[in-house]
Amino acid sequence: MADTPPKKAAPTRRRTGRHRGEGQWASGHFTPLNANEQTKKDDDGLNVRTRIETIYAQRGFDSIDGADLRGRMRWWGLYTQRRPGIDGGRTAVLEPEELDDEYFMLRVRIDGGRLTTAQLRVIGEVSEEFGRGTADITDRQNVQYHWIRIEDMPEIWRRLEGVGLSTTEACGDTPRVILGSPVAGIAEDEIIDGTPAIDEIQRRVVGNPDFSNLPRKFKSAISGSPQLDVAHEINDIAFVGVHHPEHGPGFDLWVGGGLSTNPKIGVRLGAWVPLEEVPDVYEGVIGIFRDYGYRRLRTRARLKFLVADWGAARFREVLETEYLHRTLVDGPAPDAPVERWRDHVGVHRQRDGRHYVGFAPRVGRVDGATLIRIADLAEAHGSQRVRTTAEQKMVVLDVEEDRVPSLVEGLAALDLTTSPSPFRRGTMACTGIEFCKLAIVETKGRAASLIDELEKRLPDFAEPVTINVNGCPNSCARIQIADIGLKGQLVTDAEGRQVEGFQVHLGGSLGLEPGFGRKVRGLKVTSEELPDYVERVLRNFSDQRAEGERFATWAARADEEALS
Repeated sequence: MADTPPKKAAPTRRRTGRHRGEGQWASGHFTPLNANEQTKKDDDGLNVRTRIETIYAQRGFDSIDGADLRGRMRWWGLYTQRRPGIDGGRTAVLEPEELDDEYFMLRVRIDGGRLTTAQLRVIGEVSEEFGRGTADITDRQNVQYHWIRIEDMPEIWRRLEGVGLSTTEACGDTPRVILGSPVAGIAEDEIIDGTPAIDEIQRRVVGNPDFSNLPRKFKSAISGSPQLDVAHEINDIAFVGVHHPEHGPGFDLWVGGGLSTNPKIGVRLGAWVPLEEVPDVYEGVIGIFRDYGYRRLRTRARLKFLVADWGAARFREVLETEYLHRTLVDGPAPDAPVERWRDHVGVHRQRDGRHYVGFAPRVGRVDGATLIRIADLAEAHGSQRVRTTAEQKMVVLDVEEDRVPSLVEGLAALDLTTSPSPFRRGTMACTGIEFCKLAIVETKGRAASLIDELEKRLPDFAEPVTINVNGCPNSCARIQIADIGLKGQLVTDAEGRQVEGFQVHLGGSLGLEPGFGRKVRGLKVTSEELPDYVERVLRNFSDQRAEGERFATWAARADEEALS
């Protein structure tokens, strides 16, 4: 890595007048303007671990301070999970203490999706011993446990950290996990391997108090794959592999992407960044977010709002003049991806002649025992490395060609197929009402049963299609950029009853022509009607599409009757 330039210090605190603006530190507005900002000012979230280990784990759940419980513990990957038996209609009505169960979701941070088989085995063992077998693979390459007791956290950290894993800043107003290509360093078509940059950013930033109080979460992605396999368009910062005509392989810089209730596609700054400068640029962008980000309202505290207000030109100017103190090189945009699927499922040749094998769990839902079996299978077939993907999938690396069939057979015995139907391959779901305090509807089971129904009803359907199921408006499962995005809410059924259902978004997409799904006026479906509805829309697509036309293109031009 290049020598690190002097770090820009946080702005000097100075007196401000009555006008508090958006709570930007760079404007001298340090007085907390909401309870979240006050909690962070009172004590850095990184400090809560000591209290967890020395007080809360010893005295139990009832001893936990409320500001730690619903705030600072997120800096160590811990959220209280939803108390069982609370229906979706009460999600927005009850107070937090009424929604809180005495158990936690715990997120294991897996930067770049990189795991050794030894690490995967420990993740599985912790799941079995402390999490009632839960271990969901997320669309940010992490693993999430549920049913975690505060009393067990010291031992869980000891086990995870003993093999080099971490929960540090897996949640909270922090630099979250850095997405990376699951096949970084091994893919035959890779433009550039971003792994060294991910490692250096982790070293500089994760757990660093200089960056542990951000306006809100900060999502990152770095990939040199021409498949554009990390959803770079919807991250706060993303580095996308490109070939510069003069300087060779490097990264195209994107900022300001994000979904939730106010989705925005990231914007290119038009800058080419060499590998060795990626950590410097990352620090510059996260510094801008820390110093200029909006802290007055949580709903406007993501980087995407600042980027939208400033525009790409001003953002780049501030980055160069105030943080990097040098001009970035202008560079090209990435090429359009050749593959329709970007999840690395199937058997693929590596640049060293061995193979990687990608497979599809059902909507990311696995369990500890299965993860242990995957580690055993990988090792039995000569591999010590596995990867998670940004599509809730997994990949085993470094398999000799003659051992691939046996590995594929072993995975299939675990219901982990390497040649899934388009429905299993393309369906994603968030945690949902089973555990999430924000959710309104059930998601994981609903999505899994939808896959089964579609496979039976449409056995010959072969087009790539994504179906993303989310339990609330926050879009953890990326509903706006799916072919069929389903946002959970309560709807009225034919008998006039309030039941679980979904608002439908149709025709969203990523790629070099990204866009958000179309909402058909008044179109909502109940959970029970969902298989019938999706089948009907996909049949209309099959009947009406032009030669080679993608679902997103068809959905944009189809009449409302075909989409209803």
